[in-house]
Amino acid sequence: MAVATVACRAQLGLAAPLVQVEVSLASGLPAFCIVGLPATVIKESKERVRAALTNSGFAFPAGRITVSLAPAELPKEGGRFDLPIALGILLASGQLRGRPQGESLREFYGELGLTGELKPVRGLLLAAVHARRHGHELVVPCGNAREACAAAPRHVRAAGHLLEVCAHLSGASPLPPHPALVEGAAAESAGTQTGLDLADVRGQWLAKRALVVAAAGAHSLLLIGPPGSGKTMLAQRLPGLLPPLAEGEALEVAAIAAVSSGGFAPERYGQRPFRTPHHTSARRPRSADIAGGSLHPCSTGSTCRSRSRASRRVSSPQRLTGGPSRRQPRPSASPAHAACSSRVRAAATRGSPMRVSSVGVGRMRWPSGCWRM
Repeated sequence: MAVATVACRAQLGLAAPLVQVEVSLASGLPAFCIVGLPATVIKESKERVRAALTNSGFAFPAGRITVSLAPAELPKEGGRFDLPIALGILLASGQLRGRPQGESLREFYGELGLTGELKPVRGLLLAAVHARRHGHELVVPCGNAREACAAAPRHVRAAGHLLEVCAHLSGASPLPPHPALVEGAAAESAGTQTGLDLADVRGQWLAKRALVVAAAGAHSLLLIGPPGSGKTMLAQRLPGLLPPLAEGEALEVAAIAAVSSGGFAPERYGQRPFRTPHHTSARRPRSADIAGGSLHPCSTGSTCRSRSRASRRVSSPQRLTGGPSRRQPRPSASPAHAACSSRVRAAATRGSPMRVSSVGVGRMRWPSGCWRM
């Protein structure tokens, strides 16, 4: 009986715990079993791995094949485990040489096509962040190379086929490090933000002044005015007034985008997100649109609410609907608060079609450092 182990990482919200893919070959009736809380897409990888190995010129071993995804109590999902399972079978059957002692630990990711090509997977940026933290080398599909380089530029090796990964492991043709993103281009992208400049707006001096003050002091704003007065136009230019994201903040925003439905765009790395929730979001029961939307449900059925797309972003709801409930009367404001609000409203409405109302007094910090419009 032969056993081989290949390293990979699972995706659990914004965490990427290390997973050991253990493959055991034993004599007996032909069987292919995967254990360790695998999702349906992982159970279906048996046919993809079998076809990829056969079409790549390898012999699929006869007998009982047991694949264990450790730790067993951790839910696993996604097609990222196809490549580790295929490599484990090749290592256990002796068709591929194992990793020499003294090398750094390698992590492998990728979904296998029927001919052996490597297809990109979702949420690989989180795995790259944790791999860089532990000094591990990553072998990823070419479609995920730029995403992984955003977090671990010196640890990424990109491959397009299963045979390229096998040649890299055997030492016949090592994969070169993938070229990282140019730091100057990344900094320029981070400073450009959305490409909209407040200097392009003609007039609206009071509203522009309010945006500058809010950006400098991390205050919240409520822009009130008739349609076409320039509320959305001004709100879209607020990200250009905010300071660029730090490296840790940029990685946090990119990691949230990587596991969301929209995915991560490398060209938008370092840019502060801007969201415009629909005005009907406030009418929906238990709506998460205003807060940015929660991440996709985990395989265990719970929703990962530890972080959301509201983090480090500028939010501009198009319209506020409804009002305070009659059963819950609005609490009376203090005299200082009422006087301050009256002065702000009076100064903002003089000679301008738009009113800029204050939502509170002093510095307002929202959870996760997000900005509200």
